[in-house]
Amino acid sequence: MSLHFTQIKETCLYISDLDAAWDFYHKKLGLPVISRVEGRHIFFRAGASVLLCFIAGATRNEENLPPHFASGNQHFAFECKAKDYKAWKELLQEKEITIEHEQDWKNGRQSAYFRDPDRHVVEIVQPGIWE
Repeated sequence: MSLHFTQIKETCLYISDLDAAWDFYHKKLGLPVISRVEGRHIFFRAGASVLLCFIAGATRNEENLPPHFASGNQHFAFECKAKDYKAWKELLQEKEITIEHEQDWKNGRQSAYFRDPDRHVVEIVQPGIWE
């Protein structure tokens, strides 16, 4: 028997400001909010996945789950439909989000890198980037 993962279900970022995360991920990028607990977290729906944004340190002393914590700039990527890639870049420009780098990959796909309010590196990728 061979076991396979089906996807990465959630990605976790450690942030400093819930309001800034809400403004960036919900207001600017349009991600629906799943849950918000003041002083602790805000969770967003990203397609079939979840983006967990925790106040840095809020889970360091977790009692119900294993404690977890990270610091420094992190990286993750949103995948969009190939036909929507250009529209996503235009939306970023409209929302005054600077694209720091655009990468042309060897398989003809592209991705764009930008930063969130906590300076995490966010990427928008076209499907097939890993194939």
